[in-house]
Amino acid sequence: MKPTNPDSRVADLVKNGTVRVGLFPAFFYRRSPTGELKGLAIELAKALAAQIGAELVLLEYESPPGAVKALKAGACDVGFLGVDPLRAADVDFTAPYIKAEFSFLLPEGSKVSAIRELDDANTRIAVVRNHAMETAMKGQFSAAHLVHAESPDGAFDLFCNGKADVLAGIRPGLLNYAKRVPGSRVLQDAYGVNIMALSVAKEKPERLAYLNDFLDRARTTGLISRAIETVGLGGIQVI
Repeated sequence: MKPTNPDSRVADLVKNGTVRVGLFPAFFYRRSPTGELKGLAIELAKALAAQIGAELVLLEYESPPGAVKALKAGACDVGFLGVDPLRAADVDFTAPYIKAEFSFLLPEGSKVSAIRELDDANTRIAVVRNHAMETAMKGQFSAAHLVHAESPDGAFDLFCNGKADVLAGIRPGLLNYAKRVPGSRVLQDAYGVNIMALSVAKEKPERLAYLNDFLDRARTTGLISRAIETVGLGGIQVI
């Protein structure tokens, strides 16, 4: 049901009757065996649509660049993205709401105990192309060989199939992957931090302000913390 007095900052979304939210495969949402999307991003998107008074339309993109491109083209209204200086040239970000470390999943029997030990010419690192996890590596890895995939699950497949020695990623996602590989472990060390925010196309200051207010309420009411607990994510900090 449309609100009788919609916030003028999102009046266009209320008029259209939908809020299109762009997502890409990552730790904060997953497709269940029944095909339903579940996760932190889904919980927040549902709350956002309910507050606006518009129908939620979830749009999946293969990778972050796909979501950025859709925002620029007006094909979606709000994106869930990691804050990345490269993306900031094309979209605007709200204040961040969660953060999680970048680390590595190691196979059974690995003796690695620190990040620096992985920067070796004989080490193949599975990583998602054009993801913030790759951007964070710049200046830290010069010898290791990066093996690219287009999604986190694709990088995980490289690791499982022996095409990579270690898997780079966001700690919550790596912890979930570790449950599926007996004997594997997530390195305690970290090489960077993934900071998550909502994003909009450039020159949408009113929509951006509305989203910042939404996140402020989500923090103070405990919505974000409850959603993290509900979906069982570890390694995340609300900010």
